[in-house]
Amino acid sequence: MTDLEARDFLVHQALEQAALERVPFSDLERRMMYFTESGEMPEDLLELNAAFEAEYDSAEYENKVAKLMRQALVRLKKESPSSARDWEDAVLQLSKGDHYVLLLIGDTSIGYAKRQKLFGWSFQKLLGIGILILVVVMVVCVAIVHNAESGLPQ
Repeated sequence: MTDLEARDFLVHQALEQAALERVPFSDLERRMMYFTESGEMPEDLLELNAAFEAEYDSAEYENKVAKLMRQALVRLKKESPSSARDWEDAVLQLSKGDHYVLLLIGDTSIGYAKRQKLFGWSFQKLLGIGILILVVVMVVCVAIVHNAESGLPQ
């Protein structure tokens, strides 16, 4: 998945959620979700930013989109687990750069996706392996202590 494909996916989810909730979402708001300083932009970033700043309050916009994105992710997890995985893949792809849509999504989604994909393994698998290693080390330590105490003259 490329950066542009990842942004397309996330923007589409925001638009779909806005339509479901009947929240007005302008073309300029949609285009602003593509804002990035570290990748390809479909249009001039300075012109886009100037047009956006002239019409919108950034804090209100960010709150509006963040709420839509949270609801979209909840919806995807219920309706389409494969699309929820696509969401995580999109977030992981974009987390390699500086994309405005990541700010709109929020850090919790990024942290969740990174934890789920750490080294290509799920967090649960890594936790299980860690616990198994801890148990083995404890058994070895107890065996060493037991043998050391058994070998002492009384």
